[in-house]
Amino acid sequence: MKAKRKEQAISLKLGIIGAFSLACLFCIIGFSAIWLPFSDNAISYPTAVIQVIPAATFTSTPPPTQASATLNDEGGPQSSSSEVPIMIGDYVEIVGTQGDGLRLRSQPGLDGDIVFVAYEGEIFKVDDGPQDASGYHWWYLIAPYDETVRGWAVDNYLRVVQNH
Repeated sequence: MKAKRKEQAISLKLGIIGAFSLACLFCIIGFSAIWLPFSDNAISYPTAVIQVIPAATFTSTPPPTQASATLNDEGGPQSSSSEVPIMIGDYVEIVGTQGDGLRLRSQPGLDGDIVFVAYEGEIFKVDDGPQDASGYHWWYLIAPYDETVRGWAVDNYLRVVQNH
């Protein structure tokens, strides 16, 4: 009986040693599978590239220029490109800027700060004027879509679209 117990003890020891050896073998294989692909000799994968595109910004306002004014019979600058005289309360369209737009200013004259650049074809309501400054006739315009958009504009680039 003693021999049988001795055999069982040896078998148990061999079983534990075998299981431990097998577990070590699986660990080595597992770590190899994980770490070997990341070595220097492994396949390299492409790196993601992020391209940052800056958001749109306001375009700079072109510097003020003095257009050569056409003179009327009295030697002064010719008024409005409109054949209909401009009056307070009229609606006028921006015309003849060749896509540069019309600068609305804080006060009549080329020295007034530019507060807005109106696009060709935009419509404004005439609220005040005319005032003569810097050799031009100026009208105070207000945008009907936003009353905060307002300023003085040269009438050479205005055409009446509606009379009241």
